[in-house]
Amino acid sequence: METVVRSKMKVYCTAIAGIVLLILGVITSISVGAADIDVAMVLKSFFEVDSSKEQTIIRTLRLPRALVGALVGANLAVAGALMQAITRNSLASPQVFGVNAGASFFIVTSFVFFPNLSSVSLVCIAFIGAAVGGMAVYSFASGGGMTQVKLALAGIAVHFFLSSLTQGMIIFNEQAKDVLYWLVGSINGKTWTHVNMILPWSLSGLFVAVLFSRSVSILVLGENMAQGLGQRVYRIRILAGILVIILAGSSVAVAGPVGFIGLIIPHIVRRLVGGDYRRIIPFSALFGALLLVYADILARFIAYPFESPVGIVTAIIGAPFFLYLAKRGRNIKQ
Repeated sequence: METVVRSKMKVYCTAIAGIVLLILGVITSISVGAADIDVAMVLKSFFEVDSSKEQTIIRTLRLPRALVGALVGANLAVAGALMQAITRNSLASPQVFGVNAGASFFIVTSFVFFPNLSSVSLVCIAFIGAAVGGMAVYSFASGGGMTQVKLALAGIAVHFFLSSLTQGMIIFNEQAKDVLYWLVGSINGKTWTHVNMILPWSLSGLFVAVLFSRSVSILVLGENMAQGLGQRVYRIRILAGILVIILAGSSVAVAGPVGFIGLIIPHIVRRLVGGDYRRIIPFSALFGALLLVYADILARFIAYPFESPVGIVTAIIGAPFFLYLAKRGRNIKQ
């Protein structure tokens, strides 16, 4: 009984700490930049509207940027958690398994041939690309029996193949060079248009993922166990795959292929709150948002006062983490 109480207290404390840190991160994100804005002005802008230069910057530039960062981080972290659950592979993430690369390739291709697409069309194209990338990895890895190593190798191969095609498209098409900054992963310059572009997909995808979390927890126990408990394994995998496409595809359409969040966050969350996906999924959303908001703050100081893509920071953090996980191999606990 005492152990259960301690476990619940740890979960509550982790949630409160995460929420407080996220709020502080959003406030810091709004105040830091080429134009310094003090925290008092940031707090005032939430309760009192005026036409000052500072509040104009906050409302039109800084606040939507912070919101996009939080939504993209939450989306990618939950997508990574779902991928690790349905594949039972601790190295799975939207980037490693070709989902981000597929979405990026399709978006860049559409930008070259159809430069005037609407935001809705762009998101739909990202969904198709994410699905193609993920299905290609699954198809290559499933031949002759699927293993964690085959999934990881197939994912990396498809990722590099699609990334090479994307870079070739940019090199040979002058009009595609504008997307180079976006291709690293960036939330710089995002406006309320981008918030409206990602918000419905994020809210619906995250909401369904939370509702779906109990079934995912059972699936992680193994297919035979899940079937014995009355779960329809094939349907669970299909729905989880659709959620990954929605969450990762909409994020890439808005912010580019920001890497490693879907790999890092689920592992950290499992350490903090345990292996129950009813906790992992909502906490992944919280800490994914937290990581990307703070990574964006750090990215502003790489070449201050000029902006740097947030993908640089997530890669610096994520690449060593990936190597650490790969070295530990099967000792990683799902």
